[in-house]
Amino acid sequence: MILVILAVLVWCGGWWLNNRLANGSHAATREVQLLVPVIFGFTLVLVWQLLVRGLMVPLVILPAPTDIASAFGANLPKLWEDFLQTFVKGALSGYVIGCSAAFLMAIVMDRSDFLRRGLLPVGNFVAALPIVGTAPILVMWFGFDWHSKAAVVVVMVFFPVLVNTVAGLRETSAMQRDLMQTYAASYWQSFFKLRLPAALPFIFNGLKISTTLALVGAIVAEFFGSPTVGMGFRISTSVGQLALDMVWAEIVVAALAGSLFYGVMAMVEKSLTFWHPSQRR
Repeated sequence: MILVILAVLVWCGGWWLNNRLANGSHAATREVQLLVPVIFGFTLVLVWQLLVRGLMVPLVILPAPTDIASAFGANLPKLWEDFLQTFVKGALSGYVIGCSAAFLMAIVMDRSDFLRRGLLPVGNFVAALPIVGTAPILVMWFGFDWHSKAAVVVVMVFFPVLVNTVAGLRETSAMQRDLMQTYAASYWQSFFKLRLPAALPFIFNGLKISTTLALVGAIVAEFFGSPTVGMGFRISTSVGQLALDMVWAEIVVAALAGSLFYGVMAMVEKSLTFWHPSQRR
């Protein structure tokens, strides 16, 4: 009971501190904006630890953060192998292939009104298909190694990037396109000088959405067949062994990888679209 009361006090103290920082005179500074989520995350983990210990929650229901950290440290080589198999080989390779193919197809569709009208409805239909239905089929087609996981990722990221890129390429106004024509600009000159820069915010929107889709798709695909390595394989087998601390360690690896991947794309977007109103402070 003491730990439960302490958890309540820690939560109230963290809430009070964050409220003071967020509403203080220095709330707009970069240091405070970084400190507020750090304090919130630390408070959440500490309350989690205190409640699990104070209420004596069984390990198979919810492990404490210290148990997860212990499993993480004891299985670093295994977690690293799973990361390479799922993220680098499956998710990242499928992401690059799918996004590149979507960008090239968007350019083709931009030049053909027939393809744009015909493929966009098909893309919306395919994007709505459940991953648990398509993943087993692709695993049977491409085998149980990382190639099938990359194929699943390609299917998941292709259409979000395609739809956003096509929308972005049509973002420029008719007056802007007519102005380029008065300068006797060719299609590719107009594309690189006007339309592609205007489409970058839309393209990066699709790329950022696809970062999470890629990792989720690779992990889910491993549930339907994989070699004895990978995040999805480890989560599936650890659940069967009731090793929930190992499951949560894999979840931490996936969360860190996904957040880092998204952050890298956001940084690239900021460096290339610094002129856009969304990047201004």
